[in-house]
Amino acid sequence: MTSPRWYIGLESLTLAVVGVLALAVGALFSRPDVALIGSVFVLTFAWGWITRPTAQPGVVVRRTSARARAGAVAAEVHVPPIAGVETVRLRVSSAGFRPVEGLVDARTERVLPTELATARTGVQDMFRLDHLSASFDSAVLSPVARTGPLQVTVHPPLVTLQGTPVPPQLAGLTGNHTSRRVGDGTAFRDVHLFTPGDRLRRIDWRVSARRSLDVRTRRLTELYVRRTYATADATVMLVVDSRDAVGPDVASWGGGQAAAVDEPISLDLAREAATAIAHVVLAAGDRVGLDDLGLRRRPVAPAAGRGQFERISRRLAALSPDSFPSPRKRAPQVPTSALLVVFSTFLDDEAARMARTWRGQGHRVIAVDTLPPVRTTGLDSLGDFAYQVVKLERQVRLDQLRRSGVEVLRWIDPDSPNGAGAVNVAWRLLTRGHRHRGTGVPGRPGAGVR
Repeated sequence: MTSPRWYIGLESLTLAVVGVLALAVGALFSRPDVALIGSVFVLTFAWGWITRPTAQPGVVVRRTSARARAGAVAAEVHVPPIAGVETVRLRVSSAGFRPVEGLVDARTERVLPTELATARTGVQDMFRLDHLSASFDSAVLSPVARTGPLQVTVHPPLVTLQGTPVPPQLAGLTGNHTSRRVGDGTAFRDVHLFTPGDRLRRIDWRVSARRSLDVRTRRLTELYVRRTYATADATVMLVVDSRDAVGPDVASWGGGQAAAVDEPISLDLAREAATAIAHVVLAAGDRVGLDDLGLRRRPVAPAAGRGQFERISRRLAALSPDSFPSPRKRAPQVPTSALLVVFSTFLDDEAARMARTWRGQGHRVIAVDTLPPVRTTGLDSLGDFAYQVVKLERQVRLDQLRRSGVEVLRWIDPDSPNGAGAVNVAWRLLTRGHRHRGTGVPGRPGAGVR
């Protein structure tokens, strides 16, 4: 085991040099008073070196909670007591934040809370800690050590939505939605002749007596059963376009400057919207899956349950833009009769092309626009002209989606004025705008809301 490294501090070394010089002057000029002062300096230095710490500083930074959400991410700095260490100088820093410094009395155990207010989500490197320990009035110093940064997975705030959209066709043998198939359910379909396989408890004796009673024999010649629509569950596939991560400031889109950490970027809004939709769909007992247009990897297969929400949350947090994503020649395969929800800024035609392809295959497609409200301050005339061209192309692209039957939902930051209310109103329009075609059963999707 290597011995701990401690160094002589500049102040202590200066003190020792002054003491040696004072001793020399006192000896040369027979000045015991000067020599006495020098001896005090030398003995002080010697005592600090002899009683120097025997262990390395154990200062660490750690998380305070298992799950962090955007808004306030907390951690704590733990300073354990070490024999000989009197003070510890700390410097906590994170990318995009102003560093914080402090001098801590380390003679007793200290736990110092620290917190960052951020709007960013995903896997973030936070809380880099640089620390320097000192003993006996800085006679000896430890080398500057670094702890962290911590790799923190910041989840988006959970937005509560009301209502669940469903695809035009339902799959599965059970669920909370009424399908078109005949089976066990609560929605009445019709009265039909009893056939092999029908359950006896479905026999409608009043209808049977009214339609098939033989008055001469007083017997029923035929039996009739009440048939209902079967229940089924819906399959929702979330498709996130992680190729773009743009902030509100258009001047930062080119990569020359980083977006501010106190404002959500498009990928943050995509994570937030996907998490909210996955939560409301899973709460309704339906199945949810997740795929990424920016990175080609195995998608999260559709499933239900609490475990599925955790799997989707982890995959959403791990999304990040690829440096050079290659365009897809064909749309990713999705389950039959699934509802597709595409999250993108639609600054290029890739995500819009995939949405139109899925719509052409008969799927119901909802396009969630995750571009944050933009600012053009700081742009020169050429930059403003380029943005106007991009804005016009994007608007044309969204209009083409609407004309092709894709429903468009603008996701607004819920922390903005009326943000959460506007999102919920638009979401309820999507969930209420569909009816079961040909049966009159409410709540069943048909043609989309345009």
